[in-house]
Amino acid sequence: MTATATDSRPAATAARRAPGPLRTELRRGLGPWTGAAVAVTILVTMYAKAPEWQIRWQDAQNLLHPLAGMLCGPLAMAAGCLQGGRDRRVGAEDLWASVPRPPLPRLLVAAAPSALWPAAAVLLADAVVLLAVWPYASWGRPSAGPLLADAVAVGAMGLTGHVVGRVVRWRLTAPLLAVAGYFGLAYADFTSSASRWLLPNAQFSVSGYRQVWWYAPASAAWTAGLALTVLLAYGLRSSRVRLLALVPLTVAVCAAAVILRLPADPGPWRIDPAAVRPVCDDGAPRVCVVALDARLLPAVTEALEPVNERLRGLPGAPARWAVGAMEPEPGDVELLDVAQDVVRNRLEDPASYRNFAVSQLFAEECREGELAGPYAERTMDVNHAVVEWLAPAPPGYGPDVPGARAHLDRLRAKSPAEQRAYLVQYLAANSCRPDEVPVP
Repeated sequence: MTATATDSRPAATAARRAPGPLRTELRRGLGPWTGAAVAVTILVTMYAKAPEWQIRWQDAQNLLHPLAGMLCGPLAMAAGCLQGGRDRRVGAEDLWASVPRPPLPRLLVAAAPSALWPAAAVLLADAVVLLAVWPYASWGRPSAGPLLADAVAVGAMGLTGHVVGRVVRWRLTAPLLAVAGYFGLAYADFTSSASRWLLPNAQFSVSGYRQVWWYAPASAAWTAGLALTVLLAYGLRSSRVRLLALVPLTVAVCAAAVILRLPADPGPWRIDPAAVRPVCDDGAPRVCVVALDARLLPAVTEALEPVNERLRGLPGAPARWAVGAMEPEPGDVELLDVAQDVVRNRLEDPASYRNFAVSQLFAEECREGELAGPYAERTMDVNHAVVEWLAPAPPGYGPDVPGARAHLDRLRAKSPAEQRAYLVQYLAANSCRPDEVPVP
């Protein structure tokens, strides 16, 4: 009795230590390599575009979303296809057929790496990217729903590829499946219909917008439902319970019906009033940015301060510089989104931004035929001269206007009091009436 008990202990210990079938499948084959390829694809692409997104949570997610769907999805499909055809390639199909385990659980265990590794890699890469945004983001937080929906979509495409690899016995299936998936997903970039919101790479990149809360769960239900339908239809093909495949199919169809009710534009995106509320300094004229860019306010204020020194206290000067998509007020000079000129909360070229801002200050919209007549060309030359005087453009930035040089020289030759008096006259004039524009 003692010898029997002693001999059974190593066997029991070995049984406890032996990895289960799911763990074994996750550790071998193409799964880990697929996950690594997905993560590297996202991280390398995002690293190359770091100046475009390392400023806002939303900008980072606006790049992560189509990247996961457009590149990682087809990659996961091709890898899943190769993983699905593994048993056929190694000649293990007859061996598996002799195992007493039911076909569906065996299929679920074998297909798990094709779905779980790509999905986990997407989430890991997303976490790395968002950590890189964290020191520079001004407002808000990342949206977990879209990130999870992206991971589910990539995992679903890997699962679908696995089933295709089991069904289609052709060596070129995997690369052709990746190409077909890529060009099929490209449909979202070439259509404006509501059907594009069914695709996992559909994009609408506008600052200050947020997704409706239900879109990410519906999108995940749509992609996961289709993939599970394909998997169950294959796994239960010889079973009496094959009607179970209708359950995920019903979920997918209901999710698609909800998504298709979205307007074609802007789809699931709605403006977020809290994101575009103005955040202003106490200068004169005031400099205001949207809450999304609150950390950029000191850099923008510093860039515009030389112009503000000359405009401060003058009649006709703007009330504020409105930077971004905020609600306009009387006396605003509306400037475009500043993010394209910023790298990690620093203006790359303050002089060129200042020149652009002053150009917008004097960019009056004239009706057709107003800016005409014998003084029209002179008015445009004077405009260029005043802009260059207030905010000199860096070399190679802006147009070279020979006719403005004489006006610019006369402006620079005036005394500070004369320059101030002329600027008051110029601000009061209507540039759409060339005969009223004062000449320096």
